[in-house]
Amino acid sequence: MGFFLRHWTALLILLVIAGWAIFYLPNTPSWTIYQLKSRIDARDGQAAANYVDFQKVVQNAGYEMVEGNQSGADNTNNLLGELIGKSAVDLFSGPMAALVRSWAINQVDNGAQQVQMPGAAVAGAILLLHREDGTAYTRWTDHKGQVWEVQLAREPDGWKIVQVKNIRQLLVKLREHELKEFNTTPVNPPESPPPPPN
Repeated sequence: MGFFLRHWTALLILLVIAGWAIFYLPNTPSWTIYQLKSRIDARDGQAAANYVDFQKVVQNAGYEMVEGNQSGADNTNNLLGELIGKSAVDLFSGPMAALVRSWAINQVDNGAQQVQMPGAAVAGAILLLHREDGTAYTRWTDHKGQVWEVQLAREPDGWKIVQVKNIRQLLVKLREHELKEFNTTPVNPPESPPPPPN
């Protein structure tokens, strides 16, 4: 009993830290990023996929690509193209999300290098995390110089990744990597013959 009386402040501080770690920390976006990395490192694709809302990631990527394709056009074409493009994204995002989810699970289960999260990048992402109400975002640069900007949102079952910005740049790099891995050159579609003169 004498030990507790002499060290009551240290014990109180330990109890507060333990309470914070048990009740608050698991409900933060930082914890989600840490858990995602640990699931990827453990090659548990199914558990890692639970920290990503693939439907929203695919939708946001599609919207970003539609907006990128429509820039520079006149306003009427831009508005119509954006409306049609976003409708197509909404229509096809469900099947595409399922396809991306199964691909990601397979990549994590097989320990693919392109889905690994370096520890320093994760620590930087957690330190640079900006939180605002039900959303959070972070930005970091990996060892290859790729800039990652990720947005998380609070959903009923916890924090999940809902958007990865600069998706076009990421897809181009992924395509180059896949082509290099298979040691093939991209196949260009055959040119169509010119229309007959009128």
